[in-house]
Amino acid sequence: MPVPKRKRSRTRRDKRFANKGIKIVTMASCPNCKSPIEPHAVCQVCGHYKGVKIMVTKMERGMKRDEQRKAKAQLEKGGKPAGE
Repeated sequence: MPVPKRKRSRTRRDKRFANKGIKIVTMASCPNCKSPIEPHAVCQVCGHYKGVKIMVTKMERGMKRDEQRKAKAQLEKGGKPAGE
């Protein structure tokens, strides 16, 4: 009966199973903005889930931060805030 000449290393053995867990990710489209998203997940572009806005997006946070900076700069100059 044939016997292996050398012991197979753990690395060499485990390489056979390295790709076993890889699966194809299914994608859906956001009903609000039509961008691709994973199913049953919040859209990262518009922040909607099942037609309801539940998350503030990164772009909205940036826009709000810019408005706050402009208002603060205007206050420092001595003028009235932009909202009043």
